[in-house]
Amino acid sequence: MFILLTVAIAPALALFSYFYLRREIGDDPSFTLFQTFVYGAIITFPILFLQYVFHEEALFTSDVFQQVVFTSTLEEFFKWFILLIAIFRHAEFNDAYDGILYGASISLGFATVENILYLVTFGVDTALVRALLPVSSHALFGVVMGYYIGRAKFSPDRKVKRYLAFAFVAPLSLHMMYNGILLVNDMWMYLIVPFMLFLWWFGLTRVKYAHRLTMWQLSGNKKE
Repeated sequence: MFILLTVAIAPALALFSYFYLRREIGDDPSFTLFQTFVYGAIITFPILFLQYVFHEEALFTSDVFQQVVFTSTLEEFFKWFILLIAIFRHAEFNDAYDGILYGASISLGFATVENILYLVTFGVDTALVRALLPVSSHALFGVVMGYYIGRAKFSPDRKVKRYLAFAFVAPLSLHMMYNGILLVNDMWMYLIVPFMLFLWWFGLTRVKYAHRLTMWQLSGNKKE
């Protein structure tokens, strides 16, 4: 069991460390990041419960609608809602790059618990595929969400609602594309590689933009 837990947790820890170490500037909101990770882990259970209920009650006649629309919306909404009510106004949300860290943290909290449950059920043989696909994709969905949360936090009031909407719609759209590709029978393997490459490119450009914005914020504060 210890080995299984280690294998399940390691991908999330590695990915979060990568985004954390890219910070380089500003103060590190370490304890709040841990709390955000815990929030992500906790919301896994109501999400899985709702998915189970809807599946058992056969409320969806289409697997495509259930996986692509319902599952994606449910998971991204919970993460977005928790960031909005628990983190967005938090005193330790100091700069735009914090949004990247909070978004990655809540997503990896969710992905870690989901990964543990999956590996307990199906065994560690699936660990590598899980690390490369579901865990890393959740991390990048969180990065995109966190980027727009950070933009909303440090934008003029007239742009806040727009960026908060982007914070939900952008990762949701990516998540729906990801889930949709996995349902394309034998072709999914040929489609998922270019999609994951695009997802990494898109996520890392958000990281770069957030880093630049934070540097601009800090330089502006020093001038003042």
